Amino acid sequence: MTPEEVAGRLAELVPDARAGTSDGYPRATVDVPPQHWRAALRAARDDAELACNFFDWLSAVDELAEGFTVVAHVWSVAHRHSLLVRTRVPRDNPVVDSIVDIYPGAAWHERETHEMFGIDFAGHPGLAPLLLPPEFEGHPLRKEFVLAARVAKPWPGAKEPGESEHAATRRQPMRPPGVPAPGEWGPAVGPAARASSAAAERTSSAAAERTSSAVAGRARRAAAESAGAGQRAAGGPAGPAEPAGSAGPARPAEPAGPAEPDQRAEEG
Repeated sequence: MTPEEVAGRLAELVPDARAGTSDGYPRATVDVPPQHWRAALRAARDDAELACNFFDWLSAVDELAEGFTVVAHVWSVAHRHSLLVRTRVPRDNPVVDSIVDIYPGAAWHERETHEMFGIDFAGHPGLAPLLLPPEFEGHPLRKEFVLAARVAKPWPGAKEPGESEHAATRRQPMRPPGVPAPGEWGPAVGPAARASSAAAERTSSAAAERTSSAVAGRARRAAAESAGAGQRAAGGPAGPAEPAGSAGPARPAEPAGPAEPDQRAEEG
């Protein structure tokens, strides 16, 4: 069955019921009058087509002047579909019948809803406090309930939209009690952090000195190369003359051979 068919089936079984689906999610939802609350949950469990034999949860919603909406969610193990059943009770007399005899698992849920919202479940075997101490006064999930923390200490920033006269862009972040700020305690400010910081400063200083020396050397070489190029362009001396005798010692003269006889003298 589709969610629409599930909701329509329960609406056929309960007088004055309105079927629908949850906003944004395909879940069968049926709104019933308070006097038909028990009958609607019993029909959801016992009808063969619905067979919602698994109780999931029960809670309430504070609707302010419109009262309280009591909501129960049940599930069919056989057919694998869910059903959300809702009813509305007035604020001045929030009472609805208990469904513990239909779904025993609803006992604790009804106790919690009674404790947090002040809704009475007629026929419940014992609506004793479940989460709060017996001396606690009030119902914390009602929207008119005043938070004690805001009475003792103002909230640091806007409380809720419209509650503050000043237009705060966002709430200030808060640290849990006993937790120091990041710069007050921890590895970032301990002895190891100080030693690490000193070592990092020494390393940074040495690197800066090496960088400065390398830059100065490159500047000197660039200046010398520039000066030499300027002299060559102006036609200046190419450089110092080589000293005399730099070619090495002179070679000795070769001895003359025997003189040849004069042929003209012999002919005469």
